[in-house]
Amino acid sequence: MGLLMRYVYLFPLNINYAFLLHAHSHVAILGWAYLMIYVLIVRFFIPEEKKEKPVYNRLFWLTEFSVIGMMISFPIQGYALFSIIFSTMHIILSYVFCRLLWKDIPKEKTPAEILLRASVLFVVFSTFGVWCLGPAVGMLGKESVFYQIAIQFFLHFQFNGWFLFAVLALFLKQFEDKIDTKSFKTFFILLITATFLTFAFPVSWFIKSSFLSGINTFGVIVQLIAFVFFYKMLRPQIRTFKATLDPSAKRVYGLAFGSLFLKISIQLLVLIPNLAEVSHQVRNFVIGFIHLTTLGIITGFLIGILIQNKLLSPQSYLLRTGLKSFIFGYIGTELFLFLQGGFIYFRNEALFGYREGVFVMSFLIVIGLILIVASIFKKILKLCL
Repeated sequence: MGLLMRYVYLFPLNINYAFLLHAHSHVAILGWAYLMIYVLIVRFFIPEEKKEKPVYNRLFWLTEFSVIGMMISFPIQGYALFSIIFSTMHIILSYVFCRLLWKDIPKEKTPAEILLRASVLFVVFSTFGVWCLGPAVGMLGKESVFYQIAIQFFLHFQFNGWFLFAVLALFLKQFEDKIDTKSFKTFFILLITATFLTFAFPVSWFIKSSFLSGINTFGVIVQLIAFVFFYKMLRPQIRTFKATLDPSAKRVYGLAFGSLFLKISIQLLVLIPNLAEVSHQVRNFVIGFIHLTTLGIITGFLIGILIQNKLLSPQSYLLRTGLKSFIFGYIGTELFLFLQGGFIYFRNEALFGYREGVFVMSFLIVIGLILIVASIFKKILKLCL
């Protein structure tokens, strides 16, 4: 869907771009990211005797059904009856999942489990923004500040709360008792605090206030300090950890941590008032930042965990080639998006060859993902034979 969106810029088709955009974003977030995290949480956090309960399997396929419903309905009708039904169904199913997790996760209070419980709370908390959309449209309309802030509320606490905390929980699960608990507690408190404070930034797009800017500045600095403690917490384990990794896993984890570093750096940069103003006005910057989080951080951590735990075969030529294509395509699209944004901001003109270049890079992402999927089917076929 993302590739098709790039294609129509070069060769116009009779399709509704906005409807396709809604489908692309919902399927990417609620399909790929949500369902992969679902599977890994059940695999690594739920005790065996509870994992066997059919409810997890049934809930997964009901959630899959809701995603397929969105995948079909959004390109056809955008936000309308059926797409809203399937979106609402997904939210309700996510509540059921959160309830199951809260009950079944062991109450040992390890760093990974603490992060996971926080991520579960963020799932529920983020959806408050969705429930505000109906009243916002009915009372004030889609162009209202309330409506826009409600959308940003959902997105902020999904990306920076649910998804980030969940992938960090999955990553830290492998370290178990090797983590300095004192550093972890400081990291956890600071990251929770920063997650709430930095919501002031998207709110400041619609409500101009120096007070909001000050809150965001404090939040970004707190976030930076949080990840300093994160590094301090893992530093004694880094050398041993790297020694156990396959080159493919190293490459993908490098992508994840590199993207995380860039995300924090960009948030520090937009503390500069002029850059803060332009950061949401130039669409290329917005898309680049979203992809930095979804394709770089979230996908990077998820694929790294899959390879490290041999759920994806690191010996597979298809997988290795697919990963290289995906990573090259991702880095290429990010460069084109941010360069195009820079050209618009500084020179008020388009980057030469931007549309063609970003389409080719997006094509490499799709080819890479197809090869990764092919490696999975090849592995399954071998097991069946």
